Amino acid sequence: MRAVYGVGDFRYEYVDGWGKLPASLSFQECPGVAVDAQDNVYILTRGEHPLMVFDRDGNYLRSFGEGFFSDRTHGLYIAHDNSLLVADDGIHTIQKFDTTGAQLMEIGDRDNPAPRWSGTPFNRPTSAAIRPSNGDVYISDGYGNSRIHVYTGTGTYKFSWGRPGIDAGQFIRPHNIAIDSNDTIYVVDREAHRIQLFDAQGGFMGMWNNIHRPDAMVLWGEHIYVGELNGMGGVDDAPGLGHRVSIYDLKGRMVCRFGADEEGEGSGQFIAPHGIAVDSHGDIYVAEVSYTIRGRHMTPPRELRSISKYRRMS
Repeated sequence: MRAVYGVGDFRYEYVDGWGKLPASLSFQECPGVAVDAQDNVYILTRGEHPLMVFDRDGNYLRSFGEGFFSDRTHGLYIAHDNSLLVADDGIHTIQKFDTTGAQLMEIGDRDNPAPRWSGTPFNRPTSAAIRPSNGDVYISDGYGNSRIHVYTGTGTYKFSWGRPGIDAGQFIRPHNIAIDSNDTIYVVDREAHRIQLFDAQGGFMGMWNNIHRPDAMVLWGEHIYVGELNGMGGVDDAPGLGHRVSIYDLKGRMVCRFGADEEGEGSGQFIAPHGIAVDSHGDIYVAEVSYTIRGRHMTPPRELRSISKYRRMS
């Protein structure tokens, strides 16, 4: 009997072995994933081929982005026009591509970070999203700045908000962004275990608390899908702390959560969710930084599963 994860209208089954790579390729690990309007799946990797493309069934189609990134690719976002935004915290840039692999824009001074905690773009940015109503780019500058920056669609700086702190409108680590059709800006503040909501000008609107290290986030329909990372130092191997998927409605009410208490590579298990996407059928794709969190510490170091699919059941 197949295992079923979730409840009610949000029930899923694990697709074993999804993502078939040619023998000569490897993921290393996958910090991000996105799905286009044709249900092609784009996987951001930290391997030799930074962006890999698969069909919905997991068949490898092509790769692109070679030579454009460091080994610290971090966040992947796909816009309403199918353009892709990639955050790279190793070279401190946000790059925009079309789905053929052509680079359309680069924001940031490559390899020249702003002073740490200066509030100036960028010091290890984590993600970016496009506001559909006007094309503005919202960027979370999350590792060396606790800040959100806003640029025009052509890459001209507009304004910023946020600073280190735990109060409303402050951040410990802004890690991912989503924008809904009402121009509400959702920001996961990972180490504060919360999602904060803002208007398009950065005005604080509210927050959802008690979400364990929210790392990945995607808006799909009337719900927000969140990947939660594992525990922090000292409790990173504690059961039940993170390594799971949670689904919320736009009022912040959780409607589904799944992920075993114990981390792992099996059905219903995760190690380090870091990217999440949903296709037109409601199937969920979870990208994980499993090598960074676990694999590199093994003797000898080894690649672990870092992409998985959960098919929505009718």
